[in-house]
Amino acid sequence: MGDLMDDRVADPDGFVLVDRPRPDVAVVTLNRPERVNSMAFDVMVPFRDELRRLGDDNEVRVVVLTGAGRGFCSGADQSGERGRMPNIDGLTGVTIALRAMELLDDIIVTLRRLHQPVIAAVNGPAIGGGLCLALACDVRVAAESAYFRAAGINNGLTASELGLSYLLPRAVGTSRAAEIMLTGRDVDAVEAASIGLVSRVVPDDQLLESCLETAGQITRWSRPGVELTKRTLQDSLDAASLEQHMHAEGVGQLLVRLMTQNFEEAVAARKEKREPRFLD
Repeated sequence: MGDLMDDRVADPDGFVLVDRPRPDVAVVTLNRPERVNSMAFDVMVPFRDELRRLGDDNEVRVVVLTGAGRGFCSGADQSGERGRMPNIDGLTGVTIALRAMELLDDIIVTLRRLHQPVIAAVNGPAIGGGLCLALACDVRVAAESAYFRAAGINNGLTASELGLSYLLPRAVGTSRAAEIMLTGRDVDAVEAASIGLVSRVVPDDQLLESCLETAGQITRWSRPGVELTKRTLQDSLDAASLEQHMHAEGVGQLLVRLMTQNFEEAVAARKEKREPRFLD
């Protein structure tokens, strides 16, 4: 990943890695390549905890999420070695299953609640829960070798999990989402771009650099401008009406306009033919 400002392991087992390849940008890597970064608890627990830490890290403006090896995330771990859930002593199997579901749900919600925009660098298969992780990110970029599958239906279960039946229709439309979920077929990177599941497709060896370039473009802008834009985009998915949502947009715009000198700095920078320096 080039010269790292801060290269560290986010958990003792090394299943979640965090790099700081550029100022203001953190790259989180799910690091269980021999299992295609499946959602075992020994990966997901430190992943959730690291997301929470990044949300509180004011030196991080953008998060990039990717997987080690040949895949992004293959969803449910089928090896039989799923790791151990924390804080389950004395609980029955049913309650443990509920806690496990809540843990995975919390990861999806945490990704969406982060102050920082999250870019999914989908470097290979994003299957089942892996597709849900990608959908929970704000921007999705696919390598040419990437593909997506709503795998629950293939396993004799429902295709709906971890918010998939909420997030996928909003990304690609209800008819396409239904067809993808009900057939369990693979969606390759080219099709994913054509239906809006990802924003673009890049060669495998250029994926991370492409995502870092996007992250760098985002960090040029003001912190409240970026954070409010993320929040407003997400709120729009549940807005009851256009008018209601426009009011919310207007409040955010007024907040930044009246409480900072960012607009004046942008005007001055254009006149002086330089990059703006937003101090918020």
